[in-house]
Order: sequence, then structure tokens, then C-alpha cells
Amino acid sequence: MLNKNQIYKTEITGLTSEGNGVCHIDSMAVFVPNTAVGDILNVRIVKVLKKYAFGIVENIITPSSDRITSDCPISLKCGGCMFRHISYEAELNYKHQRVCDAITRIGGIDGSLVGEIIPSDRITAYRNKAQLPIAYDKNGNITVGFFAQRSHRVISVDNCLLHSEAFNPIIDCFTDFANEYKLTPYDEKSHSGLLRHLYMRHAMETDEIMVCIVINGKKLPHENELCERLIAVENRIKTIVININCDKTNVITGKECRTIFGSGYITDKLCGLSFRISPLSFYQVNRSQAEKLYTIARDFAELKPDETLLDLYCGTGTIGLTMADSVKRLYGVEIIPQAIEDAKINAEINNIKNAEFFCGDASLAAEKLAQQGIKADCIIIDPPRKGCDSTLINTISEKFSPPRVIYISCDPATLARDLKIFNELGYSAFKVIPVDLFPRTGHVETCVLLGRKIVNDKNVEYMHVDYELEDAEYLRGIKGSATYAEIKKWIKEQYNVSVSSLYIAQCKDECGFEKRENFNTGAEGHRVPNCPEEKKKLILEAFKHFKMI
Repeated sequence: MLNKNQIYKTEITGLTSEGNGVCHIDSMAVFVPNTAVGDILNVRIVKVLKKYAFGIVENIITPSSDRITSDCPISLKCGGCMFRHISYEAELNYKHQRVCDAITRIGGIDGSLVGEIIPSDRITAYRNKAQLPIAYDKNGNITVGFFAQRSHRVISVDNCLLHSEAFNPIIDCFTDFANEYKLTPYDEKSHSGLLRHLYMRHAMETDEIMVCIVINGKKLPHENELCERLIAVENRIKTIVININCDKTNVITGKECRTIFGSGYITDKLCGLSFRISPLSFYQVNRSQAEKLYTIARDFAELKPDETLLDLYCGTGTIGLTMADSVKRLYGVEIIPQAIEDAKINAEINNIKNAEFFCGDASLAAEKLAQQGIKADCIIIDPPRKGCDSTLINTISEKFSPPRVIYISCDPATLARDLKIFNELGYSAFKVIPVDLFPRTGHVETCVLLGRKIVNDKNVEYMHVDYELEDAEYLRGIKGSATYAEIKKWIKEQYNVSVSSLYIAQCKDECGFEKRENFNTGAEGHRVPNCPEEKKKLILEAFKHFKMI
């Protein structure tokens, strides 16, 4: 049994998802922050639980070959970066392995599907967004910074190495203003105080800056003077906004915004398009890496001019709109009203006329679109960190049943959980590519291509790219006609049985119907299973119903 405050010599053999080192002492896992795999060190035990313990570094005996000297003076205190003490190559290796481990252990998927991680061109000053809590420092002065890990204690920051350098003079100007007028920071416990967060965005391509002050109230004293001061120190500021958040919550922004300078938004360029960004709109924090991510998603989608694309959790429409030129129709869904308004404006700005956006919960909106008879040849989902709910995954697989699903995730664990559900509902992962959008932090983005699968009587999987061709024209000239969708729908309504387009095509073949070339071929190298007799009977009944035989 480990003893608190006892010092043990050990070696770090792994890392957790939070970046803590893992070692084993007396067969118990011990988690030690700010360590690297391969470190041999003395660890002081600070907390012992039933199955694991926590320790801190007493001293390093032999440093890991991955270890470097941190270039940030507050990295050990701040909860943001967790990999400033190891090389970027080691960080990439860890993130790649984290994705592999998650989809293998949680998702039950072969880890060899995971391709090489895409590194970031920049590992400093890449973040185009900062949301900094406001508090008193130890001397009673207003300061901004970051919450220390696992707490809401604010660590003051003068120069965050991840953020755009343009934010630094804005921070200094704002804190000087707040201290001069003796403004009060928000206190979560008492729900008192005015200043909650200083929120900034920098459109890296257009060089436009937004400043947003989140307050627990309706008005900020001396607003006009603050605007004059901020613009004087940073002339790239295009808009200044007050966000009103009077709720007793730890959610950063409220629903109401009031513009006190400029237009209330900034514009950036991504994948050759222009995008309007408002305070409440989602926009990837690493613009250049987002372009790489969206390029991978576009390659996975293999879109065609006659196809329909459904973009769920679309935000301001960035992903879908960058692919709109490849499809006949684009539908986007997002729950934040302001983001949807921005998406519609972004379509207008870029002269995209084949896009339609809906505001609502992804699950409910997708269900509604399916009920309206909207088909989707490819669906892109980019959910928040919590992932998708099972209702949405069921709607995608059962109501839309698209040949391709592109899943973009910022959390390997929830991604793996959802991939397992997709697998149970008939979708397998074909390709998995991690992309490092968040260097020096523990986060990693992943793009996955999912396709439908079929299983034969011996439970052997065969991949098959299903189809939903509009074949009414082809059927003309025979006794009757029905599309594949109509046949499926009739059988489902009459017998509550689902049949695939593959089985319908096989029955057509047996009946001597002429089919298009390669109309019923599985993926190359895979044997296609035959239609079961019980389903063949139902399909033939459908043929009779539609006067096809």
C-alpha cells in the first residue's frame, strides 16, 4: 500500500488524456503531472485512492529524450498547455496513439485504420480566439488570465504563447481601464461583480480583430472611452461588442450582444471563401489547420454534381459552404440562431445559391428533414466535445442511410463511442486521420470516413457502397415502374421489414430487368451476399404491387 508523502523512485511509462504521466508503484497506477514518457524520477505521493494515486515530481534522476525546457513561465500553473515540456514530435506521437487507443478500446475498431497525424505549421501564436476570465490578483488589482487546472482560480497572463500576439496590447489597455475606474470582477459564489470575461477574435487572413467584453449587467461604465483607448492601441480592431450574461452559470457568453463600435462582426477567409464571424459563432481557432482538415473531409466525401450534402452542427457554414460547389444541394443545421444567420449571409457573400440553413437541435432538425423526404448522399457531422446523441445516429443510419458519413471530432473518446454505435447500425469506419489543430495542448481533431456495411449469414462483413439512384427514367417502357426508394418504403409499410437496394437489384436481375452497367457491384475484392428467400418474396410482392411483373 502506498503511503502519502512517501517518495518512490519510478519511471513514467505512459500519458493520460489530460497529459499526466503514468507510472506504476507497487502495482498501483500513479498519475504525475508535467512528466514525459521515459523520465526516471523520484515521485512524492500526495493522494492515495482505492485503485490509483497521485504524485508530484520530487526530482528528475534521468530525463526522457522527449523532455525539453518549457518556454512559458506559467505553463506549470496554467490549465491550457500540457505539452510545453516535451518535443512537438513526441506530442504528435502521443496524440496519434491516443486516437488509436480510443477507437480500439472504446470503439472496437482496428487501430491500423488511423493514418499519420497532420502536424501544425505553427505551434505558437496560432489561436485566433481568446476567452480570458477576469479576477482580482493577489494585490487587489483587476487581472485577466486562465483558470488553473481543475479550478476557477485565475492565473494572470501577460503573453500567452498560443494566442495571437495582437491580443497582448488589448489585454494591457483593458486592465488599465478597469483598474482606473475601479470596476469589479464577477464572483461566481455571490453572483456579484460586473466583469466576467475579455473575449477577442483575430481573423488571421484579413487581419481584422473583434473585442467582446462579457459582463454581468446591461451596461459597461465609460464604454465610449474604452472604445477610443482600445482603437488607439490596436488599429486593426473592426468591432467592439458587449455580451450580456446575467445568468448564474459558468457558461462564458450570454445570448444577448450589443455592439458599441463597428459592425458587430469580423470577416475571415477560409478555403478561398469569405466568412462572417459574430461573437457567438463557431469558427475553428487554428485557421490554417482548419483548411487542411476541411480538405481531408472534402476528399473523403467524393462529392458529385448531382448529390445532396447535409452538414449537421454547421456553425457559420464553413465546412458545407467550402464543398457547395461540388454538389447539387447543401443543407446545414445549427442550434445557435446567430450562427445560422451568419451561415446564410456567408452563402450570399460567396454567391452560393444552392445552400439552405435551418436553426434547431441537430437530432430534431435531421428527423424533420427526413420526414420532408430530403435525401442525403453524404452527411457531415462536427458535434461539440460531448459527441452525438444516439437519436441522431439512428436518424442518420435509418432515415437517411447515406452511402458516406464524414465525422469530425475534437474528442477521441466520444468519437470512438459514437463510431461503435454507427458500427452496430451498419456503418464501418474506412479511414481515420488525426489533425493537430491545438499544438501544445491535449486536444486533437480527427476526421473519419464511414460507409455502409452488410453482413452475411456467417457474420462475415462485406463492404458495399449502397446506392439510391433516381431510376424512374430507366424503368419507363416496362409494365410498371417504381424507384428503389418506393419499393423499400412499400415493403416497410406493409411488412415492417427493411430491404437493401442490393437485394432489390438482385431480384430485378432474376426477373430479367435490364440494369445499368455495374449497377449492382460491391466494393472491389469483396463477395456480395445473396438476397435471403424471405426478403425475395416480399420484393416480388412489391414488384407485383407496382405492376412491374
